[in-house]
Amino acid sequence: MFAKLTVLASIALLPFTLAQSTDVAAIEAHFKQSQIVPQLLASFEPSALLSANFAGERFFVEQHITMTSESSPKPTVTVTPANSTVTLDGKYTIMMVDADIVGGDLSKGENHHWLVNGVQLTDGKVSDDAATSIVNYAGPGPASGSGPHRYVIILYAQPDTFEAPVGLAEPTGVGLFTLSAYIKDSGLGPLVAATYFTVEDGTATASIPATSAVVSSTLAAASSASTTSGKVVAATSTSTTDSANPTTSNSAAPLAGLSPFGVLLGGLAVIVVA
Repeated sequence: MFAKLTVLASIALLPFTLAQSTDVAAIEAHFKQSQIVPQLLASFEPSALLSANFAGERFFVEQHITMTSESSPKPTVTVTPANSTVTLDGKYTIMMVDADIVGGDLSKGENHHWLVNGVQLTDGKVSDDAATSIVNYAGPGPASGSGPHRYVIILYAQPDTFEAPVGLAEPTGVGLFTLSAYIKDSGLGPLVAATYFTVEDGTATASIPATSAVVSSTLAAASSASTTSGKVVAATSTSTTDSANPTTSNSAAPLAGLSPFGVLLGGLAVIVVA
């Protein structure tokens, strides 16, 4: 079981009461501001909005909460089309990846904390009832003092031609993989939606690159052309083990506390993992 942590989680999701086109623009800005693009993802053009609800707790704009707990439960994931031209149908792959700290060295890969093939959307929520779980959800467990790790939850379209690559075709636990190679080798479809949060255990030991705030006034109203328009359809064909130890840092870079992401359209929260 993970050691008890007090964590600061910055969840890049927005209230659905805001204009969805603005939501997409804001989330794209958050992914660039946090350097997830391009450190983990070469590009990021979501066609839907993804929110993660942890044990019934949903966090909104600029909330800063600290809590402790014995474990981190698997989140309920909700996906909403970015606009009326997007259709969500078929099968998908969902995953959670530890993108390490800002400026971290990802040359050796990233830790996967969740990987399920063949999930479907039921009433907008991700359902794994008939899916293949390769890595059961394992909550964040950054090494003490390693700095704030970025945990990214991503939903990819899963086409008929998808084939799980060697090493990740059977249930396994938390471990290293290379996201870009997994996408290429398995034949996954386009990224549909994603969110992220940061988790830190203890006091980081050195400085890391600072990130700038997302300023709402700089976000142009997104048109349907700024997101992936048309259908986002995953194939309709029919196509573990939790870690007991905290994840070690992938980074060889100096580590330190990261100032909480300054956000106006993002959500800040604290979740607790054990």
